Amino acid sequence: MIRLKGVSKRYRGASTYAVQGLDLEVRPGEIFGFLGPNGAGKTTTIKMIVGLLKADQGEVLVHGHDLNADPVAAKRSMGFVPDKPDLYPRLTALEYLNLIGDVYGVDGPTRTKRLNHYLDMFQLREAIGDLIQSFSRGMQQKLALTGALLHAPALFILDEPMVGLDPKSSHLFKEIMREHVKQGNTVFFSTHVLEVAEQLCHRVGIINQGRLIACGTMDELRKSPGHAGSSLEKLFLELTDEGASYEE
Repeated sequence: MIRLKGVSKRYRGASTYAVQGLDLEVRPGEIFGFLGPNGAGKTTTIKMIVGLLKADQGEVLVHGHDLNADPVAAKRSMGFVPDKPDLYPRLTALEYLNLIGDVYGVDGPTRTKRLNHYLDMFQLREAIGDLIQSFSRGMQQKLALTGALLHAPALFILDEPMVGLDPKSSHLFKEIMREHVKQGNTVFFSTHVLEVAEQLCHRVGIINQGRLIACGTMDELRKSPGHAGSSLEKLFLELTDEGASYEE
């Protein structure tokens, strides 16, 4: 579903790479958690996968499509929610969702059915005619999630998706992710909430200083030398050198 081969990115004027030599494969039918400290390269990687940034080196394949050679086909196969959704403040919620539906070619009956489902789920129906600029951060996050799900993408990419969601919405969204992969689709998301990653993910990858330092199931990671029986939190802290003072 996602394959990165030797992907590197360095921002203009920077002395070091934000991402360097990244090889990663995310498979159909799995929830993959992408973890790392602040500044580790998570958001840069996600932006290269969705086509907001171009890799300096390497190859990005999404659903079998080379992002450089066939970006439209690659982007049609995915739904993306950034950590800070930048929506159109002067549109109403319904205008925004219809715009997304038009872009992805979602037909009328299908659009209505899916909108009814997600608007009820996220309790947005009463605000559907309001301008987005009047929405709280949490409401904008729910609207962005609804828009990203509207065309039923094979690949769902999320950068810190739980930020701004109330506990009920967070629970519902976890169920959406589980249901999405049961249908053979894929979820790729970054998060700082390690308990959520440990609970949801089939596999996780840990990036630090632009390099992938660990990748696998929790069982596989726990079998690595010195990490037997470790929680994801303890393992994460040890691998990223943030756990020098960590004690059980």
